[in-house]
Amino acid sequence: MFIKLENLHKTYKSPDGKDIHAVDGISLDIPENKIFGIIGKSGAGKSSLVRLISLLESPDEGAVYYNTDRVDNLDEKSLILRRRKIGMIFQNFNLFSSRTAAKNIAYPLEINGVDKNEIDSRVKEMLQLVGLEDKGDTSVSQLSGGQKQRIAIARALATKPDILFCDEATSALDPQTTHSILELISEIQKKMNLTVVMITHQMEVVRDACEQVAVIEDGKVVEQGSVARIFTHPKSAAAKDFLKHITPSEDSGEEKKSEQEGELVRWSKSGGAYELHFVGKSTDQPIISEVIRRFKIDMNIRAGGIQKLKNKKIGIMLVDITGTKSEVKKALDYFKENGVSVEEAK
Repeated sequence: MFIKLENLHKTYKSPDGKDIHAVDGISLDIPENKIFGIIGKSGAGKSSLVRLISLLESPDEGAVYYNTDRVDNLDEKSLILRRRKIGMIFQNFNLFSSRTAAKNIAYPLEINGVDKNEIDSRVKEMLQLVGLEDKGDTSVSQLSGGQKQRIAIARALATKPDILFCDEATSALDPQTTHSILELISEIQKKMNLTVVMITHQMEVVRDACEQVAVIEDGKVVEQGSVARIFTHPKSAAAKDFLKHITPSEDSGEEKKSEQEGELVRWSKSGGAYELHFVGKSTDQPIISEVIRRFKIDMNIRAGGIQKLKNKKIGIMLVDITGTKSEVKKALDYFKENGVSVEEAK
């Protein structure tokens, strides 16, 4: 399901009567069958935006399209039918404490009038999908946070939606559980060909799960693009600030690296005239030593680090390069020709 937003506006009144422009002229194309991230700090407008995209509220101005169908102005009956094809999971799970795990998954099917035998079959299928086949009869209060979120995911998918919204879905979880939930969502997205929209204030979630991202600030989109591009060439102050505070990538088993991986480790407070950005295969190639052998330059590495994205690795290195102007230019050109982008550090 492709989602198109055209010039969305939403204004609320503050307690003192002032207008708050929570969504201020946002236009976005969210690709189908991908995991798309919307990231912003508290108060940036991302939660207001997702309420408009998911049809929980109507915009003051603008339009929301699912594929070619406009959906923000549907009549009440059509809106109810359209919402049944939307799945949502939240930070606080929103499960019924009085119901078992299986009964929570069954709830949306019950209110849709689905036959009991079909409900039982679908619940069993969903429990298997999220890896909790043995927890169907377990009370919600006896589940861990990660298990509760898995049940919430199963419930959201029970009605076979074509869009899944994840509103801060991992904010209440520890890092290890967050990683497992993001892996689960990624696996499910591929199996079900879902369009997934992840709303978050955590750049780690974008890094580990999303393919494209929009950065929201003051109700506006200040930057958007592929996750790899945002990580290697952030343009907005908001994106740069998120990247500055990101925590290391999590690896396991034989791939586990040092605790410093994922951080930009600076061992010299001064210098660093050039930023070298490595993406994909270039992170594993001995390009630095090759450049030094080929050209009459010296290189001083001031800082470096590697981030592991969903489908690739990226690295950033701050360096000083000394030599004649022509040799430095040759070295920089060689980097670019071999998949390493170069920017002058600011």
